[in-house]
Amino acid sequence: TCFSEISSWSCNLETRLPSFHQSVEAEPDQILLDMDENEDVPKDFIKLKSEKLSVDEVSELVVSPCCGAVSLFIGTTRNNFEGKKVIHLEYEAYTSMAETEIKKICTDVRQKWPSVKHIAVHHRLGVVPITEASVIIAVSSPHRAESLEAVMYCINTLKASVPIWKKEIYEDEYSWKENKECFWANSEK
Repeated sequence: TCFSEISSWSCNLETRLPSFHQSVEAEPDQILLDMDENEDVPKDFIKLKSEKLSVDEVSELVVSPCCGAVSLFIGTTRNNFEGKKVIHLEYEAYTSMAETEIKKICTDVRQKWPSVKHIAVHHRLGVVPITEASVIIAVSSPHRAESLEAVMYCINTLKASVPIWKKEIYEDEYSWKENKECFWANSEK
């Protein structure tokens, strides 16, 4: 059918029908425009939770028929730090402030990269075992450059400004870690 052929085309408003489909009525185009405008408005998905994070869940949140790129950052717990064996990490947050700061990051991303469609930032709280995700960030955009740049900006800015604290548990001790990027830690020195 014509709709299945049209649904595989880009949702870009600049798209023109190929010459061999010039006889197609304008109605299917209007259906695509309506879907783009009403069902795929840009969204931010922010979640802080103590349960295991799902890469599939986060990446599916940002998928859009108008986007050719979904970029992900997955921060996982590694088993070592400066020669010490890490048993697990523990995260604490000032939740309402952390969510507010993450929303500001999303706003900044949309100003810097207006083509970004959806943004998801999920951060785990509590105990995070070795190899499991502490943070997953996903961004969709029509092209890869914007989504890749936006993901890097998100994680770097999150580490610098969001009130989430990490405790590294070693074999025989523990240590609260501050992010080197953290603006309040640097201002005290």
